[in-house]
Amino acid sequence: MGLVRGLATLLFVLALPVALVTTNVRLTVNAPALYEYAFDRYDAEAATGIERGQLDRASADLRAYFNDGRATISTLVMVDGQEEPLYTPQEVAHLADVKDLFRLTFRVQELAVVYALAYVVGVFVWAREATLRSLATNVITSLLVGAGAVAGIGLFAFTGFESSWQQFHEIVFPNDFWLLNPASDHLIQMFPEEFWFDVTLLVGLMTLAESAILGLAAGAYLFFTRGQEDGRAAPSALPQGLSISV
Repeated sequence: MGLVRGLATLLFVLALPVALVTTNVRLTVNAPALYEYAFDRYDAEAATGIERGQLDRASADLRAYFNDGRATISTLVMVDGQEEPLYTPQEVAHLADVKDLFRLTFRVQELAVVYALAYVVGVFVWAREATLRSLATNVITSLLVGAGAVAGIGLFAFTGFESSWQQFHEIVFPNDFWLLNPASDHLIQMFPEEFWFDVTLLVGLMTLAESAILGLAAGAYLFFTRGQEDGRAAPSALPQGLSISV
C-alpha cells in the first residue's frame, strides 16, 4: 500500500500544475477577447486587407473548429467584392495539425483535473487515509514544481522566443506546413509570432497567479493548524480530568 500511495501522491504532484497550465491554455484558445486583442494590437485588418467584421466572424469560426468534429476548416471572406477562401491549402493543413494538438491538450487537461479531484476526494474525504495537513503539503510541493517549470520556460522564452518557438514547431508538428509567409498567408497575418509571445506570457502569468493563491491557502492552513499532528489536536494544557464550562 505504501508504494501505491506514494505513486498516487507523485501523480497528484505532477497532475496539479498540468491541470492549471492546460486549463489556462483551453481558456485562452476559446476566449473571444484574445482574438480581438490580436486583431487590435497587430492591426490584422491592415495586414490582411480584410474588414474587421469578417475577421471577427472568421475567429468565431476558428474557435468553433477547434471544438467541433470538422476535419478541415473552410472559411470564406469578401475581398474586393468577391468571396474567396481565407486560408490557403497549406494553412488549412496546418490548422488541422493545430486542432489535433489542442484536442490532445484538452484531453490531458480533463484527465489531470479529474485525477487531482479524485485523489483529493478518495484519499482525504472518502477514505480519510491522510490528513488535510499532508494534502496542503502536497499542494505546496506540486505548485513549487509547477512554478519552477513555468519560470524555466519563461526564462527560456525571454532569452530567445523566436528560436524557442521554431524549435517547438519542429518538435510538435510532423511536417513543415507551419512555415507560412507573412507577406501572403492570412493566418500568420492575423496571429503573428509576437502575438504568440503575448499568449505564452499570459498563460504563464495566469498559472503563477493561480499557484500563488493555492499556495497561500495551503500555507495559511499549515500555519493555523501547526499545533496539530496527523489530524489530532494538540494536547490540552489543562490537567487531566479538568475542564472549563462556559
